[in-house]
Amino acid sequence: MKVFVCPSRRPFLVWTLTLQLILYGCVVFAAEGIDNCKLLYDSKSDRKILKQLEPLINKSFTVENTNEGESYTYVFQLCGDAGGVPGAGVIQVDSKGSEKKTTVIGLYNSTQAIGGSDWMMLIYRNGEAYNVHCSKEKRKAFVMISCNRKADMGQLEVLLEEREREQDCFYLFKVESSAVCPALPSKLSTGSILLIIGICLLAVYLIGGFLYQRLIVGAKGMEQFPNYNFWVEVGNLSADGCDFVCRSGNREDSPAYRGVPTEALEEEPEERDDHLLPM
Repeated sequence: MKVFVCPSRRPFLVWTLTLQLILYGCVVFAAEGIDNCKLLYDSKSDRKILKQLEPLINKSFTVENTNEGESYTYVFQLCGDAGGVPGAGVIQVDSKGSEKKTTVIGLYNSTQAIGGSDWMMLIYRNGEAYNVHCSKEKRKAFVMISCNRKADMGQLEVLLEEREREQDCFYLFKVESSAVCPALPSKLSTGSILLIIGICLLAVYLIGGFLYQRLIVGAKGMEQFPNYNFWVEVGNLSADGCDFVCRSGNREDSPAYRGVPTEALEEEPEERDDHLLPM
């Protein structure tokens, strides 16, 4: 069986199929990016936080930091390979060394997610171990993502590198994004919204009906009002109903009431008219 497609509709069908494939690919790609993050303690709250951070998927954040003669470049990527290093969520690149040594600070397959009303924090653990500091424990990175409605993807900042402890050392980063901002509450209640919609519909009905009656029908005076006869009849019926329900006066005088006498009426003697008949 052959199927024929009208030539004029072929471009429309092609564009429709192309758009569907693009949207499907974007959804699948975003879902795979979120799933790349493996939570240390899987929970609904952590998954909800990662879901909210979907707009930051596959976006790379870079910052250079110089401190006490050391110069490093830090790269952070949400649930993706930072700097192209497989499994790395945050890396450190030695900017002064000739070899540009790269150190993995945290892995996105060891993720923790903590969130508040207008902030979220990602913790990437199981990075490369320290050579001398912090009892040679593994590195970890804390990435604070705070709300900024004016920035879709803010600048990465290095707030602190704590490595003077015996244990629990960490790198603390900060980035601002509108992705973590709470939804703005509507200032209008449901009743107000319905009232505004009703007023708009009424205005469209009156203006559109008036123009139709005047320009198309050619009505004059009060007849320009849309459905004038209907509304006049409704007004009359409403007035009659109000008059019937609200007014207490009798419309007609009821006949006078007579009481039945208690004493039996005397029977009058029966008159006979037999003498009037012809003999």
